[in-house]
Amino acid sequence: MHVPTFIERKRDGKELSAAEIAEFISGYASGAIPDYQAAAWAMAVYFNGMTDSETGALTRAMRDSGRISKWHAGSPLKVDKHSTGGIGDKVSLILAPLLACAGVWVPMISGRGLGITGGTLDKLESIPGFNVGISEAEALAQLGRIGVVMMGQTADLCPADKKLYALRDVTATVPSRPLIVASIMSKKLAESLDRLVLDVKFGSGAFMKTRAEAEILAAAMVAVGTDCGVETSAILNPMDEPLGHTAGNALEVFESVETLQGRGPADLVELTLNLAEKVSPVPRTQLAGWLNDGTAWRKWCELVEAQGGRAADTERILDIHSAPLIHTVRAERDGVIRRMDAELIGRACIALGAGRSKATDPVDFAVGCSAIAKVGSSVAAGKPLITVHARNQSTLDSALDLIRGAIHW
Repeated sequence: MHVPTFIERKRDGKELSAAEIAEFISGYASGAIPDYQAAAWAMAVYFNGMTDSETGALTRAMRDSGRISKWHAGSPLKVDKHSTGGIGDKVSLILAPLLACAGVWVPMISGRGLGITGGTLDKLESIPGFNVGISEAEALAQLGRIGVVMMGQTADLCPADKKLYALRDVTATVPSRPLIVASIMSKKLAESLDRLVLDVKFGSGAFMKTRAEAEILAAAMVAVGTDCGVETSAILNPMDEPLGHTAGNALEVFESVETLQGRGPADLVELTLNLAEKVSPVPRTQLAGWLNDGTAWRKWCELVEAQGGRAADTERILDIHSAPLIHTVRAERDGVIRRMDAELIGRACIALGAGRSKATDPVDFAVGCSAIAKVGSSVAAGKPLITVHARNQSTLDSALDLIRGAIHW
């Protein structure tokens, strides 16, 4: 391959062949193609896009750059979900054990939070002892025992994606639809799934700000998944206010526990069931029953214990991770909440230390927001609107500045 010519053709808006794309990705993953050439190509893609055919070829090339899960004949249905991110989105913690109750396998590979959106792995790691770094062999054995595993991306899973994403992060090429599709779908396709549901968010607290943008992204991901033999569906969901009543790692774990014990907030339960029924072999009524009768909770306990944690700790997680400063913002007058801006609340959580501005930042499990009032709620003067959990006065003040601008009534 003559790499400058390959870059030049994409720079000029021409279509690249599947064979060319596969050779380029293989060369970049191996180190034969340097970062500066990959960066030039990524910028050409950013400006000129890719056809559906090119996007599919890129996804398959990234999937094939590493290990692809192989399941034994006769193993149960393999299902998973992916969310494009949001504020207070703890659905995975509820959905994975719930789906496993149906006798399917849920080999859920998740990521860490970056920017205003929280990461599933960070939430799981707030549980003392919970190990998200298990091996492929350990994951397979666990699936055989309890039907569910929640883990991070192993070094040999889509290494080309890992390398290319790190490059995109420092070259201003992250917001490219074909590169986003290939990054998300390559990892999910490497799981060798039978069914996949995509939770595509739009709104102030999402990467895609408009429904139209989300529709285009969803259609592209569904097309790639379907073309690769996975039954793929997508649901579009607004992210203009936080999901549930909490945002922050331990706080979200506790709300997930409440939901698994049949006491979850209506919007969180509704979204979880909407996604679950897309990939589950059992009807929605059965899934809802398992959330209410303790079945899903018992599966969660099995999952936590299998990966090194203690289920009892998840019920007392707010005692384990307790922020020194807790401040409740109260209504100054009577009214109806018209807006609870998810983006500003997400930025407040970053200011508190609940998330990352860059990949190397540490995460504080204890901090965040709880008792977040919902849009449409009537409030009387003096009633709570949101409670902020902070490590120190400085971060609390920064968060409160943002939160006051987030609430409108």
